[in-house]
Amino acid sequence: MTREAIRGDGGQAAHDRLYRSLRARILHGELPPGHPLTLRGIAREFGLSMTPAREAVRRLAAEGALTLSASGRISTPELGPERIEELAAIRAILEPELASRALPRAHMALIERLQAINAAHAEAAIKHDAVAYIRTNLEFHRTLYLRAQAPALLALTETVWLQLGPTMRALYARLRRAEPPQTHRMILAALKAGDEPGLRLAVRTDVTHGLRMLAP
Repeated sequence: MTREAIRGDGGQAAHDRLYRSLRARILHGELPPGHPLTLRGIAREFGLSMTPAREAVRRLAAEGALTLSASGRISTPELGPERIEELAAIRAILEPELASRALPRAHMALIERLQAINAAHAEAAIKHDAVAYIRTNLEFHRTLYLRAQAPALLALTETVWLQLGPTMRALYARLRRAEPPQTHRMILAALKAGDEPGLRLAVRTDVTHGLRMLAP
């Protein structure tokens, strides 16, 4: 989102757009773990006053996307092994359930859409484009989970993704993948076969395997 688009036509609208822009950066791993931010720097970058910057930061901190120290220091989450393991365990509970609920509505048009996203995911891996890799991975999962028609579960899942965004960037740097995970193909195969236990297993494996490499 451009600076001009962020500035928009008023305070509340500007705050919302700034929030969405910062949220996308964090979610897609554009910022590494522990990356420092300042209200002044955010306001300056987007050509806004301190007020919308402060509101956006408060909102993101409430979601766990940013951390605020007692001294007022702002940074992206820098997660320890126990926290990574906890968030991986939450994903392992929520996401297989979402996939299972989506399965009855997983018609061929959805499967074809997921295949196209996975092709873009593979291209990002070949190009070693970490941000595109993370973005297309989340798009793959979100596109499937939207068919679950379970907005509360999906909102909880997206909050976990948001907290993990910078960590996912660190994980990508460690793995240096040149192709998407085989588990995406397992997910697609299970969807085609209508295999609910296989789908749950594939999703659970996909969302936890990499993260647990960071939390020995």
